[in-house]
Amino acid sequence: MQITQSLHTALLISSLEKSEHFYSTVLGLSKIDRILKFPGIWYQIGNFQIHLILSATIMPDAVDYEKLGRNRHLAFAVASLEAAKERLIAHNCPVQMSASGRSALFTQDPDGNIIELSE
Repeated sequence: MQITQSLHTALLISSLEKSEHFYSTVLGLSKIDRILKFPGIWYQIGNFQIHLILSATIMPDAVDYEKLGRNRHLAFAVASLEAAKERLIAHNCPVQMSASGRSALFTQDPDGNIIELSE
C-alpha cells in the first residue's frame, strides 16, 4: 500500500449554525457543495477537506485541558499567528499558546474539537 495524500477529516458537530460561524467566519474557510444527504458542512483547504457531520451526541475527547496540543487535533498553517490570535479573541474563542514555545496556538470549535494554528 502507498498512501499518496490526505483527503479529508470528519468531525462531529452539534449545531450547523454555530459550526458554520466558527469555520466560515472565524477561521475564514471556504465552504463547498456536498453531495451527501445527511446534515453537514464541507470545507476545502487546498487539496484537503474538512467534513463536519451533524450528530445528536458529541463526546468531547480531550484528555489534557492544560496542554491542548496533547489531544487529538487538526493543525493548520497561518500567515500570521498574531493576527489569528487577535481574530479568535475578538470572537470570544479560547486561545492557548503552545507549551513548547514554538509559534503555535490551540483553540476549540463550539463542540470542543481542537484546532492548532501554527506560523
